[in-house]
Amino acid sequence: MRRIDALFEPWMHREAVSLLLGAALLASACTTSGGARSAQVELQESGFTITEDVRVGFGVRADFEDAVRLLKEEQYEDAIALLVKIAEAEPELTTAHIDLGIAYRAVGDLERAEASLERALALNPRHPVAYNELGIVYRKTGRFEQARESYENALAIHPDFHFARRNLAILCDVYLRDLRCALEHYELYAQAVPEDEAAAMWIADLRNRVGE
Repeated sequence: MRRIDALFEPWMHREAVSLLLGAALLASACTTSGGARSAQVELQESGFTITEDVRVGFGVRADFEDAVRLLKEEQYEDAIALLVKIAEAEPELTTAHIDLGIAYRAVGDLERAEASLERALALNPRHPVAYNELGIVYRKTGRFEQARESYENALAIHPDFHFARRNLAILCDVYLRDLRCALEHYELYAQAVPEDEAAAMWIADLRNRVGE
């Protein structure tokens, strides 16, 4: 059995209030005899790796690597065309649907982004990346409570998934005006990512606003 490893790297969205998750880097193609889907998350300083056991054809690997390169180069329309081809050839490849969601969101097609991420969650209802990405789409479409639930779902699956933690803190702070929620999750985020100096400023500001 081989496996597919997808490395997601964070970058700041042009809107300063949101941290998005980036393109996936394919380390290896995979085949499997089937069975329950899995998504194991391993966090690193620069991002995190999602390892997923799926059944794919060997020809998908080159296309996926090209799609990843296009995403990293922000050539989103070309990436979408290639990811659609991959998703049609291998409809059970969760990562392709997540990357489609990321690419569609990048070009402003939030309806297709949402559909792609929902498809990913239909394939794997315990995929923290899909929940986090869907939370971003909900936030961008003004469905703040749904965004909160989606981030919380990601964290329920993987409590150390600090990208979702940060997104939840930002949502509570900027959009929901739930300062206690924001402070709680900023503090947890800061514990997980102590090298992020901005977090200390956010926490100090929130403590001031809540009167601590």
